[in-house]
Amino acid sequence: MSGAARTRARTEALTLTVGGLGLRLGGTPVLRDVAAQLPPGEVSAVVGPNGSGKSSLLRLLVGALEPEHGTVLLDGRELAELSRRARARELALVEQDSSAPVSLDVLDVVLLGRTPHRPTWSADSSDDVDLARQALARTGAAHLEGRDVATLSGGERQRVHLARALAQTPRLLLLDEPTNHLDVAAQLDVLHLAGELAATGVTVLTALHDLNHALEHCAHVVVLDAGRVVAAGPPAEVLTEELVSRVYGVRAERVTVRGRDLLLYDRA
Repeated sequence: MSGAARTRARTEALTLTVGGLGLRLGGTPVLRDVAAQLPPGEVSAVVGPNGSGKSSLLRLLVGALEPEHGTVLLDGRELAELSRRARARELALVEQDSSAPVSLDVLDVVLLGRTPHRPTWSADSSDDVDLARQALARTGAAHLEGRDVATLSGGERQRVHLARALAQTPRLLLLDEPTNHLDVAAQLDVLHLAGELAATGVTVLTALHDLNHALEHCAHVVVLDAGRVVAAGPPAEVLTEELVSRVYGVRAERVTVRGRDLLLYDRA
């Protein structure tokens, strides 16, 4: 069976559990005793005001930051016990403002996602190239192959970095504001893609600012405020008018339009 076929067939979902996570940056507390468990094979969101710790939590989960205390478990295994290469085979992070490598072809950027799966110093295989091109197609970026990534717009670059993460074939995909730089149609494409990935067994955790995206596209939501988890569970149950008003300092109202729950806001 080819690498591409193996990737399509894999359905075993990963369970992420965190307990008592604390993080300080420059002496300032950023995360305070964060505890959560994500439903495997679903799309979950972490939401909260600016500075609540969403991006720091994702970077900590991928191993880019070290917690002051607490545990991160992947299927019951300590994240800290896994080598960097082993981590990269299990999870991938797409940051909201990924830097653009200088004079690097788009396909080569996506092929970087295959690095954890290749023997050291080996060349890209035909399967690697096939997977990279499939990833570009899934993110709507196939037409960018052959371009220098440094010449792309922010939205185009966002699609390429998402393709690189897909080429990595992670069981846990972390997305930090994946709709950043994207127009409305492209935002919906990314959110639908997250749902498609979850349907194949990938556990997805995305940081979102748009609470209506969380209501419609996510099965689970974790609400952070000042580095603490203040609520977690199904979005329809968690994102109440009272909680959103209190956490965001606005006056929130839940309405139903064409059978869909939406949140409307006004200044408190």
